[in-house]
Amino acid sequence: MQLVYRRILLKLSGEALMGDDSYGINTGVLDFVAGEIKEVVEAGVEVGLVIGAGNIFRGVAGASKGMDRATADNMGMLATVMNSLAMQDALERIGVDTRVQSAIPMQSICEPYIRRRAVRHLEKGRTVIFAAGTGNPYFTTDSAGVLRALEINADVIIKATKVDGVYDCDPVKHAEAVKYERLTYEDVLTRGLRVMDAAGIALAKEDRKPILVMNMKVPGNIKKAVFGEPVGTVISC
Repeated sequence: MQLVYRRILLKLSGEALMGDDSYGINTGVLDFVAGEIKEVVEAGVEVGLVIGAGNIFRGVAGASKGMDRATADNMGMLATVMNSLAMQDALERIGVDTRVQSAIPMQSICEPYIRRRAVRHLEKGRTVIFAAGTGNPYFTTDSAGVLRALEINADVIIKATKVDGVYDCDPVKHAEAVKYERLTYEDVLTRGLRVMDAAGIALAKEDRKPILVMNMKVPGNIKKAVFGEPVGTVISC
């Protein structure tokens, strides 16, 4: 088989790292995700990774309880750095050379985000984890994931979720939910489908960057995706 996507941006939610726990980082999930990434790196794929922080702190939730939104979002961005360092550790323990680059400078624990340096790391076969979102409040890690994908010229954005694609309604609550195989950016925006925030979808649309929504919990799904096998839902023009 031949690779369809040679450089990917993998967007992983913070909640995914909790596993069945109610909070924090489940090391079993961390090791599983690291193993899935290693499999595609060994196949020759260059991997960029953006991780959310919902398992530790979500800025919107803090703001809804009276906290200043900018302060809450800054806390959320710092929480993504914690998740990124944990993922780096899991990857390097199994032999995957990894760099963490933070949009908020903190040189004692990770590199500052520099686009050209990130691209060079990818070209050398290193996995790059982009931490601290965009470095600005009011932007989600979904938007950060699309932005980084555009900056590194990734072939596709893979959004890893707990379901096997995009449905017309919540498949967990509604047994009659219908899965979409393909959608356009306009479909997502006009139908109000909860794939990622509208800013991220609009940004991907402007650059015609495809988004693949798939189930991260199924072993081998990322590898299937990069080799072009039908997995999840594709969002494109």
